Amino acid sequence: MGAEGQYIQYLISGITLGSIYALIALALVVTFNITGIFNLAIGEFVTIGALSAVTLRAAGCPDVPAFVLAVLIAGVIAATMERTTIYPARKASVLTVIIITIGVAIALRGAALLIWGTHPYPLPSFVDIPPLALWGAVIIPQSLFVLALAVVAVALLFAFFDLTYVGKAVRAAMINRNAARLVGINPARLSLLAFVFTGMLAALAGIFVAPITTATYDMGFMLGLKGFVAAILGGVTNVKGAIIGGLLLGIIEAFAIGTLSSGMKDGIAMVVMIIVLLICPTGIMGLGVSNKRTGSWIAWLRQSVGIGSR
Repeated sequence: MGAEGQYIQYLISGITLGSIYALIALALVVTFNITGIFNLAIGEFVTIGALSAVTLRAAGCPDVPAFVLAVLIAGVIAATMERTTIYPARKASVLTVIIITIGVAIALRGAALLIWGTHPYPLPSFVDIPPLALWGAVIIPQSLFVLALAVVAVALLFAFFDLTYVGKAVRAAMINRNAARLVGINPARLSLLAFVFTGMLAALAGIFVAPITTATYDMGFMLGLKGFVAAILGGVTNVKGAIIGGLLLGIIEAFAIGTLSSGMKDGIAMVVMIIVLLICPTGIMGLGVSNKRTGSWIAWLRQSVGIGSR
């Protein structure tokens, strides 16, 4: 493979990675804009979706029903999480809710370890065809399914926001929660809806990526963390920014791994986050956007990574 083919390969790999990061960032941004918090346990729903699908298939369930049931299981767990941990703490501080979501993530990861152990579980590719050649690069067919999922998820999300009554209510709550209450919109119900929807979306992402990476009890940890960085990169108030941030992070990571060192794989996301917090705290698509919720999250993040206010 020549130099040109290598760069194309890096780009393809980056888009594949970025599509997964974008889906997780999308889930985080939607939850943040509706509830004012980030669900830092979102990566564990990636794990739940992938491992549940593996278990259901092993029990003899056909692929499509197994995938649907796995997504529904994740939705039920997300609803339980919101009603039992997030809703009771709805008036608590940002730091309190952060600790709660981190605690839930640890609990879910521990449960996955007890149920499935440390063994990696393969999930077959959706189609049994050989890799495709493109301009000297190789495309794994499953990568196309990942990209298609990202495109379809974004299209359906925008259709939901623009064409349905519930979607318009969600948009109203995202813009101004107090004004939404005045016209009869219940943010508490929307919070439940947000957690269920994003949990199911993350589970679906896990099912689509498992044939590429295999499914393990801790697969969601780094994916969730990188999705979080992608949301920060794109702008936590902007759905389009989540997509752009995810794709950019995936491409940056793929080129860094290919041209520098594979050992930088997990460190790149942290470097990107620190640079964004230093140069453009509101993200690429959040330029000029400032509100109380966004400001509190940015302040907490800057303090967490050792960047003092100036």
